[in-house]
Amino acid sequence: MSPDLERFGARLKNEIDLLGRECELNPPRLQQFDAWGQRVDQIITCAAWKKMKEISAEEGLIAEAYEKRYSSWSRVYQVAKLYLYAPSAGFFTCPLAMTDGAAKVIESLGIPRPVQEAYANLTSRDPRKFWTSGQWMTERKGGSDVANGIETVARELPDGSYTLHGLKWFTSATDSDISLTLARVMTAEGQVKQGSKGLSLFYLETRDKEGKLNGIQIQRLKEKLGTKQVPTAELFLDGARAHRISAESRGVASIANMLTITRIHNVISAVASMRRIITMARDYATKREAFGKPLKEHPLHIQTLARMEVQVRGAFLLLMEMSRLLGLEETNMATEQEQHILRLLTPVAKLYTGKQAIAVISEGLECFGGQGYMEDTGLPTVLRDAQVLTIWEGTTNILSLDVLRALIKSQGKVLDAFFSSAQAKLEAAFSLSELKPSVQAAQSALHKLGQFVQKAGSKGEAEMQLAARDFAYTLARIYGGVLLLEYASRSSASTTDIIAAQRWCYQELCPINREETVGSYNTEAPFLDLSLVYDGSPILQGKL
Repeated sequence: MSPDLERFGARLKNEIDLLGRECELNPPRLQQFDAWGQRVDQIITCAAWKKMKEISAEEGLIAEAYEKRYSSWSRVYQVAKLYLYAPSAGFFTCPLAMTDGAAKVIESLGIPRPVQEAYANLTSRDPRKFWTSGQWMTERKGGSDVANGIETVARELPDGSYTLHGLKWFTSATDSDISLTLARVMTAEGQVKQGSKGLSLFYLETRDKEGKLNGIQIQRLKEKLGTKQVPTAELFLDGARAHRISAESRGVASIANMLTITRIHNVISAVASMRRIITMARDYATKREAFGKPLKEHPLHIQTLARMEVQVRGAFLLLMEMSRLLGLEETNMATEQEQHILRLLTPVAKLYTGKQAIAVISEGLECFGGQGYMEDTGLPTVLRDAQVLTIWEGTTNILSLDVLRALIKSQGKVLDAFFSSAQAKLEAAFSLSELKPSVQAAQSALHKLGQFVQKAGSKGEAEMQLAARDFAYTLARIYGGVLLLEYASRSSASTTDIIAAQRWCYQELCPINREETVGSYNTEAPFLDLSLVYDGSPILQGKL
């Protein structure tokens, strides 16, 4: 693996990074009509974007995970390559995330006959065959509440295929070859079932054999804050031919595997972008002089960089632990405890690293002073692109509620696995005198979390939902600290490994305990929150 990663690193430096910058400078555009007034709806992307697709195939950025050449470590290896690739990719990581997710779903469904060719192309190393996938889940009512937000209907044809009809408000990587999407099957009487039980999962190719759009009209490209490199469009489906690949009304359950994959990709982008900004700021500190000496000789500046470094080290270990667990699950080698930890860590790491990325990258721009604000440096793009990481695949609050769902659905087993795993990992670190105070801090946080959980049984649903965000943050901080301590306890650990673990544990590891102590979740809290938010506003005058 190491020789290939070193070779890939050289290719990133000498070729791919320049292509990524070209993607940023030449965003996609929509040509709706040709010179003769014919509707063509063609998304035009730059040559660099197309080259990124070829490189993704050549490097096996999707294939590596499905070939399983290295058994359970294949997923870790793939994630390592994507981590290196992400900061230079011109956000081609977006279609790769959805391609990986689509391949995972198709694989989990047993690779049904209608999608056998698609699966082979999604996981191909041949640039001539490699396909990417879109993901069309968001409609006019929004993205997270798919049970009530999906209005697209599917009408069955005599041959067993379907036509799709509806408006997809937000479709990412719209230039992809295929897409997976949710729709409601319409009965012969014209009726559809509402709610999540009415949704089925469909596969469609975006163009037919002649290269014409498959019953799709591209209404417009979306104007976004960041990720401008990625073609994102509003689509009208007017008889798009599709195949149902899930059991009828099992669409939401069928995309669960996709969400695991795309959320891990989100974490990859978050951690990689933090690492990139710190690397650049670290280098800049050796070259930029202020007040008569280089920035690296100003202790306050280096302290700021050191605090950023601690955050990205913890985030990186969360990412690699998730990758390890996913690899074990995919090769049927994961224990029940490891499966529970993966289920819990996926939303926790996604929400936490997304927030970390925005804070760390914003701080990173400050390290460049005014140049961090200048577009021609490319630095503002990093911050703009990071904002999507807290929104795509579930906002912070949506994912916090997903953590609660994981607890309820597993009847608390995911949390039992969390405590068992954390305690086991701390045992090795406890014997090292330098780490003992940090281990005790982590154990104290675990104890406080345990006390909160014991009391949770007597709390109502509303109170638990109010605590969901702080609960997820607590899980992230504790487990990040546990992983850093475990890493620092190795015989080959460096002094900086120990320092990073210590400093991570200096922060408040159990924010849910602090907030409960001050009454943030009691019955009066929602009323006080509402009063504070709308104080002086005419919106709720006379209603409080």
